[in-house]
Amino acid sequence: MRVLVVDVGGTRVKVLATGEKTPREFASGPTLTAEQMVAGVRTAAAGWKYDAVSIGYPGPVLHGRPVAEPHNLGPGWVGFDYRTAFGCPVKLVNDAALQARGSYQGGKMLFLGLGTGLGSTLIVEGIVEPMELGHLPYRDGTFETYVGLRGLQEHGLTQWRRDVADAVRRLIAALEPEDVVLAAVTSTNWTSCRLVAESGTTRTRSSAGFACGRNRKMGRSDPKKAQEDQ
Repeated sequence: MRVLVVDVGGTRVKVLATGEKTPREFASGPTLTAEQMVAGVRTAAAGWKYDAVSIGYPGPVLHGRPVAEPHNLGPGWVGFDYRTAFGCPVKLVNDAALQARGSYQGGKMLFLGLGTGLGSTLIVEGIVEPMELGHLPYRDGTFETYVGLRGLQEHGLTQWRRDVADAVRRLIAALEPEDVVLAAVTSTNWTSCRLVAESGTTRTRSSAGFACGRNRKMGRSDPKKAQEDQ
């Protein structure tokens, strides 16, 4: 099955299809609606062939549907008919869960994605549990306020790094993972590092998206299969 992976971010939307080597992207932002996203994806993916779409959504997802509007995008995501809009089967998964699955190597792993906000997922023995840790109270705001793009812009790189280190320490103390993957978005790609293991890859989200698109049942994943998909 040929799958189109769509990574919906707060500043960019990136797409990559099965068999293609180079992702394509377009700008998103605080006014982007679901309808505009679909139109942008169709334009960006012009000429590519795909049988299903796998979407990494920046918010909570339940039974394959968004249950809350994204914090950093426009309205109209909850209740939108994605299958009809794309004209093929569509699988929506929390965006942090999508990359976390691609980074998973077994045991109890905490994934933290630093981008426009803070994405988070915990995987325990193959069970994927997307989390909204970024919106927990922290100092005078939330974790996302300090370690997301806003914190970097307002406080500068040096203080942002201190805040990230403090936030990671607190979350590790609370959740006690065996393995931590910390990923940060750049202007063109994701780069990730493993705090308790070897370095991760820079394309885990896309490989996980292909696996997710092929396996419609997202919940329990096989660590060996996740590695094969990469």
